[in-house]
Amino acid sequence: MQTEVVIVGAGPTGLALANLLGRYGRSAIVLETRSDLIDYPRGVGLDDESMRSIQTMDLVESVRPYTIPHHVMRLVNGKGETMITNAPQGEPFGWPRKFGFIQPLVDRQLFEGLARFDDIDVRFGHHVTEARDLGDHVEVTATVTQADGTTREETITAQYVVGCEGGSSPTRKRMDVEFVGHSPSTRWVVIDVRNDPLGLPNVYLGADPARPYVSIGLPHGIRRWEFMLFDDEPSERVEDDEFVAALLEDHVPDSSTLDVIRRRVFTHHGRIASRFRQGRVLIAGDAAHLMPVWMGQGWNSGMRDATNLSWKLATVLAGQAHDSLLDTFEIERHDHAKAMIDLSMTFGNIIKPTNRVVCGARDLASRALNLSPRVKDYFADMRFKPMPFYAKGVVVAPDTLVAGEQPRKRTSGFMTVKNAVEKSTPVGKQFPQPRVNTAEHTGARLDDVTGTWWTVAAWGNDPARLFTDEERAQLRHMGARFVSFMSETQRPWAEAEYAGSGTLVVGDVDGALKGWFDKHAVGVVFLRPDRFVGATCLAQESGRALAALRTAMSATAVPAVQLAEVAA
Repeated sequence: MQTEVVIVGAGPTGLALANLLGRYGRSAIVLETRSDLIDYPRGVGLDDESMRSIQTMDLVESVRPYTIPHHVMRLVNGKGETMITNAPQGEPFGWPRKFGFIQPLVDRQLFEGLARFDDIDVRFGHHVTEARDLGDHVEVTATVTQADGTTREETITAQYVVGCEGGSSPTRKRMDVEFVGHSPSTRWVVIDVRNDPLGLPNVYLGADPARPYVSIGLPHGIRRWEFMLFDDEPSERVEDDEFVAALLEDHVPDSSTLDVIRRRVFTHHGRIASRFRQGRVLIAGDAAHLMPVWMGQGWNSGMRDATNLSWKLATVLAGQAHDSLLDTFEIERHDHAKAMIDLSMTFGNIIKPTNRVVCGARDLASRALNLSPRVKDYFADMRFKPMPFYAKGVVVAPDTLVAGEQPRKRTSGFMTVKNAVEKSTPVGKQFPQPRVNTAEHTGARLDDVTGTWWTVAAWGNDPARLFTDEERAQLRHMGARFVSFMSETQRPWAEAEYAGSGTLVVGDVDGALKGWFDKHAVGVVFLRPDRFVGATCLAQESGRALAALRTAMSATAVPAVQLAEVAA
């Protein structure tokens, strides 16, 4: 093979996937039709989950200059009354919950980050015309535009191809899968300027019946406005300076001085592919799902796809699991992407109405709801946002230790489990990332000390002592790392007690880890490379949980030489 994975499209999803594959030691070629990256602003919202993925890529310091943390969103009506404030607090995953960002500059950092990897290559001017699945490999054919303007044909052989070329994805069309959903006819014009004339931070979604709008403060002095166009306003009118000045009349004192980056008409889409995989061909990001902009989840959903798919591709390519592991990409990501589409469509339906009777009823309802502190907190803390939860896939049901699927609520098991404070399952959810101490690090983010691959962590125990020689060989085959979590006061003792076992001792500085194990009444957690919980159990059940997890991930048998090495 010329490479292991061909990624079609150098958008954010494709670039993220390439970075993560590079971090996991795999090879890939990214093929992009354009001659360079898209340079105009698009996405403006970046979540803590995405920043955690960027942390895994080791690109945080490159990306941070193009972000604003703690980006607050307010939904206001035509009278300027705040209906919803969205200002989530806390950093459960190690980062502020919401950032404003400049997508072209962040995408550029993702692209430049690929120069670190000898086995990752980006090729511009390559228009993919065919991707043939030949059973044991794929052949990707591209028309290449050369420097002199002439073209030639090039064929690349690989193990897998992933289409990340956006909503009109030719890869998806070649797969002949349905793109389910609809595209509302409402059109919006987006206007981006370099010299923000307002100087206000954060985001305003204007549910104004006179003309719904959006106003967003972004890094580097950039401001974005979006205005809904009415049916009798042709899209071509956005090229008329007087029309644009009329749109901005109530928003800026003098629109004639604005340094406009772009003004462009777009429509919203709410669609999702019926399948994300067909043999050795997969799709991710906008190629797999499109959603309206209201919740700022298009870019972030692509990051979630890349984070989920990358470790599974790397696992299969490393021979640690059978090819069927890749089926869990769609199983795990489809439902959450659909939930984000539905939420985004709902928000659009709140903002878009222009009928004053409908808007009046909406405004009355919002005033009534805001009388309740619990309701206000619900929206402020963004608890309405569906968090990823994997009921099926690479998961093991706690208590029963059934592989591959689990209920949302835990079943009664041993008395300690029955008495758990939190009755919902911790499996299939993202593990928290507090600040921790180790012998070499003080106040570090958890992922930075545990690494980028599998982690088997126990509270107050040395997890290496909980497994047989054969089980340790299986974990070694998976590339897992043993970690012992404990209160910071106990860390010096554990470092001496566990010396020689290869276990990393992590001090829980603020009690966040202790609280997690206590609330869920478990003693051991198996963390996947994407930092989602694959399995939990009591310490004595570690071997059973491992066996179920290996079944769920379609793990391959451990080579005899590794069994012998661990036994020795």
